[in-house]
Amino acid sequence: MRNLSGAVIGSAASGAALVVLARKPNTPRVLRWALWGCASLGAVVTANELNGKPVPFLRWSVLRMMLGRRRLVTEWQVGDGREEALAKHVMTHARQGDLDDVIRVIDDFCYQRSAMMNVGDEKGQILDQAVRRTQPRRLLELGTYCGYSALRMARVMRSDAHLYSIEFNPANAAIARRIWDHAGIGDRVTVIVGSLGDGGATLRRLHAEHGFTDGGLDFVFIDHDKAAYLPDLQRIVNECWLHPGSVVVADNVKFPGAPEYRTYLRDQEGTSWRTTEHWTHLEYQSLIRDLVLDSEYLGR
Repeated sequence: MRNLSGAVIGSAASGAALVVLARKPNTPRVLRWALWGCASLGAVVTANELNGKPVPFLRWSVLRMMLGRRRLVTEWQVGDGREEALAKHVMTHARQGDLDDVIRVIDDFCYQRSAMMNVGDEKGQILDQAVRRTQPRRLLELGTYCGYSALRMARVMRSDAHLYSIEFNPANAAIARRIWDHAGIGDRVTVIVGSLGDGGATLRRLHAEHGFTDGGLDFVFIDHDKAAYLPDLQRIVNECWLHPGSVVVADNVKFPGAPEYRTYLRDQEGTSWRTTEHWTHLEYQSLIRDLVLDSEYLGR
């Protein structure tokens, strides 16, 4: 059975609505329709959770994420404990020191238990290919979340490379560290709590503590606040960290969407940037289309 907890929640919602309808037959018409809608949705969610290939928008974990969107875009956690649950699941079910197995267990968790807002397995292959092609030594990630994309990059980057990952939420950063240590890559990935738009504090730390210098950054993966994609790219360019041939990969350009970022790169095509657009699907499903941009920096 897939995600039994979601099936139980759906059944409970449906049952509660039907009980109210049975006990209060004189309920006002609008409320009666609302209760019938709740009962129907609960039944559909239950059936969907028990189906072998559930529809994403009918998964309880996806509905819960949508309901918690306000918290999600301010704290970068869903609010139901799924991030901590993922860490515990990895510690329990993934072989320690086995990077491939940790990635497998996370993908399984996201398909079977709770949807997560990481790059996912399908789009992850695009990220893998970009890192293999570039062979970067110094990588920067904007948006650590629970560390999944860093695992994928560490798996394919060269042995002398190091990845620096910026994460706004300290709790997410701590979860990522635990997962990386369990996978055996803790010495190859550094997480920095902050954001590039925090008034310069994180930029100064990258300079002073981590040796970011002119032309020293080979690869950037962007997967954080969609409204910050373009401002943060411009900050990186203004710091002169990139060199001709540096590559920037951006996730979720179509959904939830970063239209200003896409427009900027289209306007700069052939002058400062050369971009390839990869049409794919939103993580862990095959209904909603998404877009990953793979952009090579040509210089100013």
